[in-house]
Amino acid sequence: MTIPVGIYGATGYTGQELTRLLAGHSEVELRFVTSERSEGESLRTVAAGMRGLPDLPLVPASEAPLEDVECVFLCLPHTRSAEAAARAVDAGVRVVDLSADLRLRDAEVYREWYGTEHAAPHLLPVPYGLPELGREPLRGARTVAAPGCYATALLLALTPLLAAGAVERGTPIFVDAKSGVSGAGRTPQLTTMFCEVHGNCVPYKVGRRHRHLAEIEQQLAIWSGQAQASLPGLVFVPHLLPTDRGILATIFLPGVDAERAAQVLGRQYAGEPLVDVLDAGDTATLAHVVRTPRAALSVTDAGEHGTVVVSVLDNLLKGAASQALQCFNLMLSLPETLGLESAAVAVRA
Repeated sequence: MTIPVGIYGATGYTGQELTRLLAGHSEVELRFVTSERSEGESLRTVAAGMRGLPDLPLVPASEAPLEDVECVFLCLPHTRSAEAAARAVDAGVRVVDLSADLRLRDAEVYREWYGTEHAAPHLLPVPYGLPELGREPLRGARTVAAPGCYATALLLALTPLLAAGAVERGTPIFVDAKSGVSGAGRTPQLTTMFCEVHGNCVPYKVGRRHRHLAEIEQQLAIWSGQAQASLPGLVFVPHLLPTDRGILATIFLPGVDAERAAQVLGRQYAGEPLVDVLDAGDTATLAHVVRTPRAALSVTDAGEHGTVVVSVLDNLLKGAASQALQCFNLMLSLPETLGLESAAVAVRA
């Protein structure tokens, strides 16, 4: 018997990827998809460039038949997702939220970073859905917050090192991170038009302005067992790459021994089906992971200056849709990679 599910915000880039994955999941039946801008149209027509999508009518969120589903996926903008999550929870429906609305455990911290009151603070906190670092709280959970794409890349690299004490307290961590243009969403903007991004690479939200920092530091403190105030200083500079998808984070770790870092990361992800730690001498690139549900990490010795860790993933898959499906599978006691097999290609040498 299949599990009936629905998707809010199915026409965005993440929603389309998630719809495609769910359409090929052997244990799932997709009952509804929502869109405010394309109400009444067919998902297959609106997302004509995406193969494998079902021919479902798009309905507004207010008309989503929650009584017909056991779980919903929320691919909605932040500040709009918490209200939908609350309605689903009240209806007894499981929730996987791909927005930022449920990632932060404290509604006051959310207000500080997002500039508005939280629409459903009574839902907080919920499990944070990065399975490789926090799998057990996801098993059987009713509500899960899927991480941000930058957050996934940085947490996969940094959490094991901080937990193992490989990074000394007070040591600054410098992160040069880059994202494909799909990370900015599907809504047209001047800064993401082809003529603006082609042949260019643009830093943005430099310093402590990117909102993913809040969840990164929250989870680093929880998973490393350190007080948030005592974490190493994180200098995070994101950039917009002139490519459609992918996250590449180059992380500079002063004073960290490369051999120890490689051992720590190797132990952490040994046996993990979707995270690869590359051999010494190899460097992770977007080509290792784009259009797959995988992440890859590489460790390079920078001599007396420390260590460089590169973390890469596909922002629409491991940074969003496929990770949400991992969470769903754990919530429903299904094999974690079910529905991801066809996309889980081997990492490049």
